[in-house]
Amino acid sequence: MRKSNFEPTLILGATGSVGRQALDVARCCAIPVRGVSANTNWREIERAVREFRVPAAAMADENAAKELRAALSDTNTRVFAGEAGVLDMIRESDATAAVNAIVGQAGLLPTLSVIDAGKRLALANKESLVVAGEIVMRRAKEKGVKITPVDSEHSAIYQSLRAGRHGEIKKLILTASGGPFFGMNRAQLEKITVADALAHPTWKMGAKITVDSATLMNKGFEVIEAAHLFRVPADKIEVVVHRESIIHSMVEYIDNSVIAELSVPDMRLCVQYALTAPARMDAVIPELSLTKVGKLTFLPPDEETFPLLPAARAALAAGGGVPAVLNAANEVAVAAFLAGKISLPRLFDTVLGVIADMPHAKDAHTLDEILTTDREAREHAETRL
Repeated sequence: MRKSNFEPTLILGATGSVGRQALDVARCCAIPVRGVSANTNWREIERAVREFRVPAAAMADENAAKELRAALSDTNTRVFAGEAGVLDMIRESDATAAVNAIVGQAGLLPTLSVIDAGKRLALANKESLVVAGEIVMRRAKEKGVKITPVDSEHSAIYQSLRAGRHGEIKKLILTASGGPFFGMNRAQLEKITVADALAHPTWKMGAKITVDSATLMNKGFEVIEAAHLFRVPADKIEVVVHRESIIHSMVEYIDNSVIAELSVPDMRLCVQYALTAPARMDAVIPELSLTKVGKLTFLPPDEETFPLLPAARAALAAGGGVPAVLNAANEVAVAAFLAGKISLPRLFDTVLGVIADMPHAKDAHTLDEILTTDREAREHAETRL
């Protein structure tokens, strides 16, 4: 195991796709892991605690916390229980950095807790910025907390922005793989199965984000996330389909130069750089061979067949709690799709219908108002399924 100067770190959502890769980075780079969290998978958390000698662990599910506490009775690891327990672990930990890899809106309060605790935040939970981007960024500024993005696209932009000043940005260019259904029409999407949706062409991710990538909802979320992270309006954020997933995103400057970040598609690089930026360390991913890639292609996204991408732009423009409605309705609809209850086009219609049902959401601005709007949107979505 290599020596490094990484900060003591919390890994939140440690049993998800990004969380597991964060643990792999910790394994490769000798990162001191001071706390881990998950929802229900206590067995995997037990293994992580023993391997990394983690002093604290939190399970959002209270029954899972009981199981973990019993399993770790021969250790000195403190086990926190429930969603409140996750926040308590964050507040009480002596870690100075945290990777938030929790999936969905459940990651919002942990994001705010990390910021309030003054810890450096490596943010993989895009929903924190989708649901409450203005609140999160304002709180981070007030607390003097640095947020570094873990999403491959935002990591690429973060790195490319080092080539110029903010006032010199002409536009941000987010790349999208296009997912497994690139080129299909709505009629063809009616026949898509869950297994089809989970067969992403380049990235290995959790089920929810894989479906979001297939519907281009994930790219819509990333537009909202980029607008908050980099203080760039939506009309200066372009999306292009790049099937090879080698260029992870780009920045075009006012002189029409375009700066891009290229690498093999492997999230471990994004986690590593989020924890070390602006410094770099020895590679944890394979080297990129452009001659083996051969070619790089770019096409516009099909926003008619995949309407959730333009819906995200519209939600960002509307502001207030509308992005929270978009996210909440999508979480409910994706869960229904994964359960085999609805088709992909029905997923689209559910999300768009809930947004249309709640025009008043634009008036939600405080955290309490946004969380109330989130709950209302979930209820509306359930009635539409």
